[in-house]
Amino acid sequence: MHTTIQVELGDRSYPIVIGRGLLGGGFDLGGHLRGQDCLVVTNEIVGPLYLDKLLVNLGKHNVESIALPDGEVHKTLATMQSILDRLVETRANRDTTVVALGGGVVGDIAGFAAACYMRGVDFVQVPTTLLAQVDSSVGGKTGVNHEQGKNLIGAFHQPRIVLIDTDTLATLPDRELRAGLAEVIKYGAICDAAFVDWLEDNMTRLLARDADALAYAIGRSCELKAEVVAEDEREAGRRAILNFGHTFGHAIERCQGFGDWLHGEAVAAGMIMAAQLSGLASGETDRLRSLVAAAGLPVTPPDIAAADWMAAMGMDKKVKGRKLRFVLLDGIGASRVTADYDERRLDELVRAA
Repeated sequence: MHTTIQVELGDRSYPIVIGRGLLGGGFDLGGHLRGQDCLVVTNEIVGPLYLDKLLVNLGKHNVESIALPDGEVHKTLATMQSILDRLVETRANRDTTVVALGGGVVGDIAGFAAACYMRGVDFVQVPTTLLAQVDSSVGGKTGVNHEQGKNLIGAFHQPRIVLIDTDTLATLPDRELRAGLAEVIKYGAICDAAFVDWLEDNMTRLLARDADALAYAIGRSCELKAEVVAEDEREAGRRAILNFGHTFGHAIERCQGFGDWLHGEAVAAGMIMAAQLSGLASGETDRLRSLVAAAGLPVTPPDIAAADWMAAMGMDKKVKGRKLRFVLLDGIGASRVTADYDERRLDELVRAA
């Protein structure tokens, strides 16, 4: 039993398949591969847990694999090079499929390698963390970090399919689960007030890993992202709203050295800062803060010097004409991307952090 959500992108359209027990054969992933050869990219944590199940699913294919070191600190060009080296070593051709089995770091690096190898080979996402399932596995953003900023090097490269087996969340550490909830909250904040209502009523169930609650939250998040991506694949306009909280969040990650704060934790604090910059009606920022806190996520950023904030945010990909742009809220469920914000308020926010 599974649910399918379609990302409509013309000849680059693909399904997001969500369900339980899919990884080991509950869904025929191999039927979505165009060639017989594939390289599974995983990491040292996820591989021992789920690689064997995936190999059963891909039993009719010629499968090679590579396990990357775990962690955001390894999301680099050097790590991506190891994937390219493996593809060359195995004499992979253009009909090879790169399969990403893991969290957002694995998916981003593997997708970028697939985009680059022979100028582009097929790519499949099998996300195993909540954050990857609701966000990074969908939409075709791939890439690696630079020491000066998050995801500064990369490409748009859509997967052929995203296979989400929610059973993989059983082994996800609590901290990683909470980090994924930050992106779930984000979707409600930017474009679905009713989803925020639901999250307020069901946060306890989500933290307790209630299967039905998680399935609904993942499905609704993917529906919302698929809708935005279909409208604006390459982030020329509306898709940038998906970066709510990320301008501040990426700066936190950059200043903390990539890894001290998880991505979702940084986005959580970043969403509160963005809400404060938005000038929302009385009580709405408090409402968002309460929801983020209920998820067990930070609502205040770490201690960062104002100059370091501004330097890090200056490398944000939404900057145009050297002018910072932010995703701001007009209210819960309504957002916009703008360079029109209160600069004095921004200065106050970064100086108070």
